[in-house]
Amino acid sequence: MKASVFVANNEPLVVEELTLDPPGPGEVHVKWDACGVCHSDVSIWNGTLPIPAPSILGHEGAGVVVAAGETKLGFQPGDHVIGSFVPTCGECFYCTHDQAYVCGKSLEIGMGRMPYTRPDGSRIMGAIGGLAGFAEEAVVHEAAIVKIPDHFPLEEAALLGCGVTTGVGAALFAAKVSEGSTCVVIGCGGVGQNVIQGCRIAKAANIVAVDLNPAKRKAAEHFGATHTVDPNETGLDEFVRGLTEGRGADFAFEVVGSPALQRQAYDITRPGGTVCWVGVPRIDSESTLPAALVVLENKTVVGTIYGSANVRRDFLTLIDYAEGGALDLKGLVSQEISLEDVNDAFKAMLEGDVIRSVIRY
Repeated sequence: MKASVFVANNEPLVVEELTLDPPGPGEVHVKWDACGVCHSDVSIWNGTLPIPAPSILGHEGAGVVVAAGETKLGFQPGDHVIGSFVPTCGECFYCTHDQAYVCGKSLEIGMGRMPYTRPDGSRIMGAIGGLAGFAEEAVVHEAAIVKIPDHFPLEEAALLGCGVTTGVGAALFAAKVSEGSTCVVIGCGGVGQNVIQGCRIAKAANIVAVDLNPAKRKAAEHFGATHTVDPNETGLDEFVRGLTEGRGADFAFEVVGSPALQRQAYDITRPGGTVCWVGVPRIDSESTLPAALVVLENKTVVGTIYGSANVRRDFLTLIDYAEGGALDLKGLVSQEISLEDVNDAFKAMLEGDVIRSVIRY
C-alpha cells in the first residue's frame, strides 16, 4: 500500500510503498476513503508540535473496516468509521467522568504501535492517534475509531475527525455559547470557520469573524458570520465595544495559536464573559494575563482540545446537525486531491488559499 511519509521537518513528504501488519487483539484494519489535510499536520511537519519523523501524518479520516482482531467494541468488516485523533479507552478516570477528550491513555494507545514497515525494513508509526490518514490503509487501535451510520457520506464524515469537531465543539461544548450572544472568532481557517458554524448553531446574535485574508472573511459570511474585520484596517477592540454598548464580547475565540492573539481575545471579552483558546501555540510558548483582572472581572478562560467533545456521542450529534442542514460540511472542501498532492496542499494551506484539501483514495 502507498503512504505519504513525513521524513524530516520542513522537507517534502515522500510517497512510499509500505507493508501493513495484520490486526491483532484490540486492533482494526481500516481502508481510508478520505482524509482531510489539517493545520496540525503542518504544525508537526514544521516542528511547532514536537512529534518525531519518520512517521505517517493524517488524522482527519473516514473509511471502511477491512478486518478486525478481537475487539471490545465489536467492530466488523464493512463498518463505516471515523478516526478519532484522541483515542478514548473508555476506562480511565477521564473517560468515566465525561472527559474522554483528555483520555489518560490516549498517547500510549495512539503512539505506542508501529504497524508499518518501510522498504528498508524499518518500522514507523501513525503520528496522531496512530491513524496514519496519509496512507491508503491503516491498522489502528479500536479506541481510535468510531462507528457511524453506513449511509452518511465518508468524504463528509472525514471532516468530523478533527476540524469540524474541534471548531463546532469549541462553541457548543467548551465555551457553551448562549443564544443572543456576541461572539468574536480570531482566525478563520478550517477550524475557525467551524467555530463560526457552532456559534450560528447556538443562535448567537452577532458573530464577528477576524482574519487578514479577504477570502477567509468572505467564507466566514457563508458559514454564519454577521460581521467581518480586517485587523490591519479596523481596531478590533473598538469595533467589538461599538457593537456591544461598550461591554466587549460575551465569547471570544482564539483559533490561531498565538500568545499575542490569546491575550487580545482576553482583552476584548466583557467582564463575566468567556475566552476560549482553540489554536495551539508552540509547546514552549507562554501567555500573560492580568492576574488581578482575571479575578476582579470574573472572566472565564477555557482551553479546549478536540472541541471538548466526547466523540462516541458527539460525532453522531454532529452528523445529525449535518443531516438536518444546520452544519455545512460540503462547503468546507476547497479541493479534492490525491495522496501525491499532499505537499502542494501544505503550501496552499500556508498561503491561505484553502479551507480544507481532502485526499480521496
